[in-house]
Amino acid sequence: MENKQIDYLTSSYFFDYESNEIQKLIARYKTDLLSNKEKTKRLYIKVRDSWRYDPYHLSFSKKNFKASIIAQKSKGHCVEKSILLISCLRALGIPARLHLGKVKNHIAVERLTEKFGTNELTPHGMVNVYLNNKWLKLSPAFNSSMCRICNVSPLEFDGENDSFLQEFNDQGKIFMEYLDDYGHFLDVPLEFMINNVKEHYPHIFNSGDHKTEFNL
Repeated sequence: MENKQIDYLTSSYFFDYESNEIQKLIARYKTDLLSNKEKTKRLYIKVRDSWRYDPYHLSFSKKNFKASIIAQKSKGHCVEKSILLISCLRALGIPARLHLGKVKNHIAVERLTEKFGTNELTPHGMVNVYLNNKWLKLSPAFNSSMCRICNVSPLEFDGENDSFLQEFNDQGKIFMEYLDDYGHFLDVPLEFMINNVKEHYPHIFNSGDHKTEFNL
């Protein structure tokens, strides 16, 4: 493994994979009987479907972006679920990093538009994982049950190709598009994310209110 990939194996305040919560989550995958590719595929499904996707709770409290805290929840938004998967992968010696961008959803967006004032979501989180000497993109955000409701096929990951965009639903109607790419990060860029949300959704902030969490 190249030295530059080793950086993406480190633990941090956010990627706290030495915690009991993450160690318990990865226990079944700590075996030489599974390749890194197979471990990644199984963990991807685990995180995708065991935590329900919920974009309506915005938290700017630092502790709520810790993998060990996210692991104790039953749901999370795309960044939270990505943090959880990255922590699990790093704990197993598989390089992984956070990738952020801006997306637009086109189906089942009534509540999104009502709460955010737009059907654009930012920052949208996904995962980069290093397998077989290349970086791959994957998104564990949308759980299978939610996809069925929206008539969208769940994203599958084969360990060989990128899997991060559900462009169309099962009827061929456009479901999601990427509008901007903010690049990848060694750790969770909390300040960048806060400033990004303030820029795009100023109406959810009140200059006289210093809340760190918003239930939308």
